[in-house]
Amino acid sequence: MNQITENLLRNVVSEFEFEGKYVGTVLYGSGHINDTFAVYFQFEDYPRRYILQRINTNVFRNPIELMENVQGVTSYLFRMIAAAHGDPYRETLNLISTKAGSFYHVDPEGGYWRAYLFVEDTITLQQTRNAKDFYNSARSLGKFQMLLADYPAQTLHETITLFHDTPDRIRQFKEALAADTKKRAAKVQGEIDFVLIRESFTHTLVDLLAQGKLPLRVTHNDTKLNNILIDKESGQGICIIDLDTVMPGLSLYDFGDSIRFGATTAAEDEQDPSKVHFDIDLFEAFSKGYLETAGSILSDEEIRNLATGAKMMTLECGIRFLTDYLNGDIYFKTEREGQNLDRCRTQLKLVAEMEEQWDAMTQIIDKYRK
Repeated sequence: MNQITENLLRNVVSEFEFEGKYVGTVLYGSGHINDTFAVYFQFEDYPRRYILQRINTNVFRNPIELMENVQGVTSYLFRMIAAAHGDPYRETLNLISTKAGSFYHVDPEGGYWRAYLFVEDTITLQQTRNAKDFYNSARSLGKFQMLLADYPAQTLHETITLFHDTPDRIRQFKEALAADTKKRAAKVQGEIDFVLIRESFTHTLVDLLAQGKLPLRVTHNDTKLNNILIDKESGQGICIIDLDTVMPGLSLYDFGDSIRFGATTAAEDEQDPSKVHFDIDLFEAFSKGYLETAGSILSDEEIRNLATGAKMMTLECGIRFLTDYLNGDIYFKTEREGQNLDRCRTQLKLVAEMEEQWDAMTQIIDKYRK
């Protein structure tokens, strides 16, 4: 993607319906995909902030379809939240229109930009601090799922095709293994065997969907803890952000990815495997919060497979990290040698510990199902 100059930024800012006198723009956040800025304005007696983003079109090849998804889902959520007497300006993202009446702007270099209201007095977490945080984030995700229960998922575009198709991830893994372009396979035979032994398991959810036993829903597909805005004062999760991967999917993907990222005792790229453990207490806290808010709209088959979703998303992510390691670290950003392999190993250890605690996981789901 092209370099973003101050002149380009000013020109892009001038295309949106921002209120007030322009003050300046600074880089914002820790995202690895899009270019994100906080834009400052002075409006009457107080400052006002907006989020401005350039969409990474190397990852999202059809930004217009992506923005159709975002606009459709956020406007629907706005109406649902307002009808429930909530605060739609804090509980969902709000797109800012361009002066041309669109929800995205294309700059002279072909870059696609969009802007949102800034949701003030919130924080994001990079790792779970305690069970209460995880419980509150689960309630927020469950509410997101509940509010969108009647949204026609089939009308959404696939922004990344086959994103959570785990058998396809296995296919890509096998291709990387066969090519072994960086001659790394011999160093990771244990990880390779771990994945291949579980190949038949990877078909579980896609087969249930194909058989009509699981409903297609609007799903976020990247439900890491840091994609939930948490109110500074109350500590409650109030707004789901980073909607680029909102598309048709399974509720189990979102539940599972949250568990993968949050119900662990270590960072995703922890180098010391002895520090990595699946935390069953955090799993319980999240399951309780999620089922309290989303349980009433989930089918029996969905609820029965929540633990499967947790294991599947963790295994899938481990497969993706291992595939990228074999390919020479070309997809996920790395800051040091072996980082993708460390990421893979944390995920596979979590899978192994989930298998050891499987009965406890299913008992927890049964405990909180409505």
